[in-house]
Amino acid sequence: MRRHTRHTLISSAPADVLYSLAADVSRWPAVFAPTVYAHHFERSERSERFQLWAEVGGEVKTWVSRRELDAHRRRIRFDQERSAAPIASMGGEWIFDPLPGGGTEIVLLHDFTAVGDAPGTVDWINAALDRNSPVELAALARVAEFGHPVEDVVFSFSDTVTAQGSAADVYDFVYRSDLWPQRLPHVGRVALTEEVPGIQHMEMDTVTQDGSAHTTRSIRVCSPGERIVYKQLVPPKLLLGHSGRWEFADTPDGAVVTAQHTVAIDPAAVTEVLGGSATLADAKEYIREALGRNSRSTLAHARVSAP
Repeated sequence: MRRHTRHTLISSAPADVLYSLAADVSRWPAVFAPTVYAHHFERSERSERFQLWAEVGGEVKTWVSRRELDAHRRRIRFDQERSAAPIASMGGEWIFDPLPGGGTEIVLLHDFTAVGDAPGTVDWINAALDRNSPVELAALARVAEFGHPVEDVVFSFSDTVTAQGSAADVYDFVYRSDLWPQRLPHVGRVALTEEVPGIQHMEMDTVTQDGSAHTTRSIRVCSPGERIVYKQLVPPKLLLGHSGRWEFADTPDGAVVTAQHTVAIDPAAVTEVLGGSATLADAKEYIREALGRNSRSTLAHARVSAP
């Protein structure tokens, strides 16, 4: 039996801005708390196919989705091509309706079937949708309502190095983050668990340039020899969200490694964190340097350690 849910939110932001945020799934890990990573297989102006990893009911689930994007009507239809149990099938739609007095009604629809159609399974899926959907709607509205161009609030950057040895060697250096306290000067402590193969939960103490330390918790999704992606569960005060990706490839000159970050800045925290005269542009530069510096340090040590 197919069930249907509907979640709505009224936002003061323009419908086009909200639609563009929902349409760019590559930004989701920095905008939506449950989303860990999105990997595209196909992508065009009106359709796309991707694999998504997200926290659902306290577990990391993954599925493949197809989406049809209609910018003119501000609608996005999605259907899971391969769902994760206990969901047998899942689809839905994002709808962004401009309101006569200004603002937008955001509607998020889901339709699903449950494995075995057991009442307890149906309740579990409904509870997960009731928990995640309002969080996603609120996060979408929050970013759109800042009044800044979205690209100034949510943006990506990367650093690339070439290391001696194979991509598999450098991958192992990043994968074995439990050894980072002995290998990296900016890491004080790491607690790493991997109960499900390829899904890591990591808690890390990072030492900053002034000698202070802060603790971060992340989920990491590992694709052996190719890619490690992560989602920071509790970002620092200046950020609303932070996700990253390590990519590894073999070339005739050695292993090419890229560290990419996608972040969402909290404009309201800029002056509190960086001082009364700081601007959003200052915050972008600060974040770019701080996160990039740690990534470059990790890559530099991986390059030295590779056989």
